[in-house]
Amino acid sequence: MTPYLHATDLACDRDGRLLFEHLQVQVAAGDMLQVCGPNGCGKTSLLRVLAGLMQPAEGHVAFASPVQRSERGRHLLWIGHATGIKDALSAEENLAWLCALHTPASREHIWTALAAIGLRGFEDVPCQRLSAGQQRRVALARLYLPGPPLWILDEPFTALDAQAVEQLERHLVDHCERGGMVVLTTHHVLGQTPNRYRRLELDANAA
Repeated sequence: MTPYLHATDLACDRDGRLLFEHLQVQVAAGDMLQVCGPNGCGKTSLLRVLAGLMQPAEGHVAFASPVQRSERGRHLLWIGHATGIKDALSAEENLAWLCALHTPASREHIWTALAAIGLRGFEDVPCQRLSAGQQRRVALARLYLPGPPLWILDEPFTALDAQAVEQLERHLVDHCERGGMVVLTTHHVLGQTPNRYRRLELDANAA
């Protein structure tokens, strides 16, 4: 199977310290790749390199079809550890703004996504009035909108209650089973995984 994303001989350093080198990453349809390792080993840095948010010290990242680094956001969905939402905007306004950067979404799609993530009735509420868990759900509602097949998620389960964690796990599995792809970091022990699930242990690749 031709990989959707292929990274070759990646190396990354931070503040003069080599985090990893000679790293190979392939992600194909149906894959869920969990990046694991101790704090400070470069998990978030690797995800940011794959998402095109930072450059590797060595190596390169390529897609099945040629993609300019500036256009990578059209081919993947990045949700970082921080929610990335604006406090003064409502849940609907935040999603409309975030989607407009790459894949605009209709108001109907946005409301449907918010309902799916458990925020029906909160569409017009400024996010500064939402709890941390609700703010996280606003960010994760992007996973319920039309968009690219590759999701890169840094600690997506942060601040979620048990019910929301179970729902998100099921949604990630369903996405992979439909041919989508997920690359994620999490300290949460996954209770549900797709058939094409694997782990990448960064500490095993440390220099």
